Amino acid sequence: MKIYDFEDINYLILEKQNLLNKKSNNILEIVNNLCGLHATGTLEPYLQLFVRMNQFYKKDLDRELYKIKTLGRVRGMRKTLFILTIEQIPIVYNATKYLWQKNLDKYLENLQLSKEEYKKIKIKILQLVNNKEITTNDIKISLNAQIPISQIINLMCDEYILIRGPPIKSWRDRRLYYANFNNHFPNLDLNIYNEQDSLNHLIVKYIDSYGPVSLDDIAWWSGIGKNKIIPVISSLYNKIERIKISHLTYEYFISIKDEIKLKEFNNNKNRNQIINFLPLLDPYMMGYKIRERYISSKDYNYVYDRAGNATSTILLNGNVIGVWEFNENFNYPLKYYLFEDINSKLLNLIHKQGGEIGKFLNGTEVKMRKCNFMEKLTERNAGGFMSPLQNQ
Repeated sequence: MKIYDFEDINYLILEKQNLLNKKSNNILEIVNNLCGLHATGTLEPYLQLFVRMNQFYKKDLDRELYKIKTLGRVRGMRKTLFILTIEQIPIVYNATKYLWQKNLDKYLENLQLSKEEYKKIKIKILQLVNNKEITTNDIKISLNAQIPISQIINLMCDEYILIRGPPIKSWRDRRLYYANFNNHFPNLDLNIYNEQDSLNHLIVKYIDSYGPVSLDDIAWWSGIGKNKIIPVISSLYNKIERIKISHLTYEYFISIKDEIKLKEFNNNKNRNQIINFLPLLDPYMMGYKIRERYISSKDYNYVYDRAGNATSTILLNGNVIGVWEFNENFNYPLKYYLFEDINSKLLNLIHKQGGEIGKFLNGTEVKMRKCNFMEKLTERNAGGFMSPLQNQ
């Protein structure tokens, strides 16, 4: 089994995820390359695109989501919200729908609803959203019923009956409009693939986008059991290779075409050092269960909280070297913390990229400040990863 240098691996993955050279101005291409944007938060999908594109404006993503409708915000891998292309949506739906279907009865029981009651409420809500977008509050007023409307709307979104629409006010607003899924995507056939074909497509695409990956990585990222994944891996004998990464213990899967690229990287060691600012829950940080390739054990608890959520990070050549936070209410809106001292050239790159992302978030130039202390996220309360430098 061949062994490859982890630095070459880092550069390969940075390139595949549009972080090595921000050449693409195609949002759909980037979403496809990442197997979707993480969309749990409101700001993060915009930032995931901003750090990967030459030129990106907030309106660009809104146009694809809500006007052209080439993208959709849906429940996907690990029962997490993703923004996917319309080509990816049927694949993810059929590969992952059993994750929520198997818990449907228990969820309704917790809501104190029978299946029949839920069915009746769904019909009423679909009548309300017929050919128009509507808010949660509008639905509550119209139904005038003492039922958990927000949870029911989320469940209908999970079933791809409703689709999450634009925010009510600004891009920072967590309140949304909702629409009928079939009306929103009238030409989208969710059942174009069966479960097995969808699973095959999803795993192949994940290996292409994130590889080299371990079996544990595939199972964790997808949320799908290894008993379903192992037969797919076995069927890919002519498309993937098994490799080792220097200084790491696991066995990894990589596509044959990526292994050819790795050999090219190995022959070219004259690479520029690259700094990347990544937002909360960025796909690069949330794409793996085994994370020792890009973060040291001594720094891990500063980057991931107890639930495994990744905070906003600074990378050097694909390795995490620090953490950053933006808060417009700070005297210095953008603060950062580095795990180790770095040279002035790299510090200038950090200030350059930090200034760019700060201006994107704030609309104007922002002041930056280096922090000298940071509390471990594993010692913070839940949600602490969202404001890692709050008290600094």
